[in-house]
Amino acid sequence: MGSSGSASRGLTAVSAFAVCALLAGSAGQAQAACAPETLDLRGPAGVARFHVEIADTGAERNRGLMFRETLPSAAGMLFVYDTPQDVSFWMKNTLISLDMIFADATGTVRRVHEAAVPGDLTPIPGGADIQYVLEINAGMAKRLGIAEGAQMRHPAIAAEKAAWPCD
Repeated sequence: MGSSGSASRGLTAVSAFAVCALLAGSAGQAQAACAPETLDLRGPAGVARFHVEIADTGAERNRGLMFRETLPSAAGMLFVYDTPQDVSFWMKNTLISLDMIFADATGTVRRVHEAAVPGDLTPIPGGADIQYVLEINAGMAKRLGIAEGAQMRHPAIAAEKAAWPCD
């Protein structure tokens, strides 16, 4: 699903967002505006929806997406920390290249690291006061126009703090 077909050669960021949203199940967006298995990201180019696995315990965060050979293009893993903190990731035992999207307690994206190299032990710092990290396939952030300032929406983000709260 990484390519959206040969007719999509000239996809703009806006239409790429639309394609990702459709592929990820946006038809059900009205009935599932906020569900644990989905994360919405909105920015100037539009809204994208990802099917996510949650890593909210130390063991789950330590394992992350290690040892996986593939990840569907509209899927990802959301790392949830109890409080905002300095976070750093690496790619030990990770077999696929990933984009890492670091967000603060409000779900606002503070940093995007593109195309982390599989197996690389070099630390990838997220910055200070990070509470959420979304890992998606490498190239998706750029293709969808995901950048600093974009906003995440997910039930793990406290409604009273969220820049884009769940309905």
